[in-house]
Amino acid sequence: MGRVENKVAIVTGAASGLGFAAAQKLMDEGAKVLLTDINEEVINSMPERLSNYSETQFHTAVHDVANEESWINVIEKTENQFGKINILVNSAGISLGADIVSTDFEIWKKVHQVNLDSVFLGCKYAVPIMSKSGQGSIINISSISGIVAGWNTAAYNSSKAGVRLLSKSVALYCAKKGYDVRCNSVHPAFVNTPILDPLKQAFGAEEAVAKLSRQIPMNKIGDTDDVSYAILYLASDESKFMTGTEIVLDGGLSAM
Repeated sequence: MGRVENKVAIVTGAASGLGFAAAQKLMDEGAKVLLTDINEEVINSMPERLSNYSETQFHTAVHDVANEESWINVIEKTENQFGKINILVNSAGISLGADIVSTDFEIWKKVHQVNLDSVFLGCKYAVPIMSKSGQGSIINISSISGIVAGWNTAAYNSSKAGVRLLSKSVALYCAKKGYDVRCNSVHPAFVNTPILDPLKQAFGAEEAVAKLSRQIPMNKIGDTDDVSYAILYLASDESKFMTGTEIVLDGGLSAM
């Protein structure tokens, strides 16, 4: 029996990186998954990329996480396809770094729309369905930047810190209502995903990874398994008494 056998999950930002890894990990452990992303070309290629999984185990949807109507459609599609929703992984996000003075207001709004508004919308529309499904686990992918600030990541820090506190508010709401729906956040430091591509292009892949590793006490960056196993734990019944808190995956960075 898989760790999330017979559970139904939505994973946003599933075209690549943490979202794609999380979706595969959940399917490996028995879940049925709706993979969503705004990248239509990649989403349409999912049947080929996931050819080792049963066609009945996953569906896909083009999804703008910053758009309310898009969320309503995704929630409805999942319920229609699978009959319930047990797991929501809010993984979609963008990283646009700039200090407070240099940050353009349109960039500020865009970062918050994708990183924070999306989590609000996902939680808002998933919780009522999850409460009817019997059990639910919402896993919001924040960042170590939601706990530890940087001088040149104003919008990113703000949006990811918002995810952390919003997750706690959702957890308390569900508990007060008597719903068996949990909500937690995950805070990775640097993870080797396409989000690091601009840095690799600027410094070269090897030097970019070395540069980031020097900031971590364990002297290495994370990989997608580090995060997807944490997501799997939170999605499973193994974490049934865990809500309103966070898992930090940072190689010791926040301990300094």
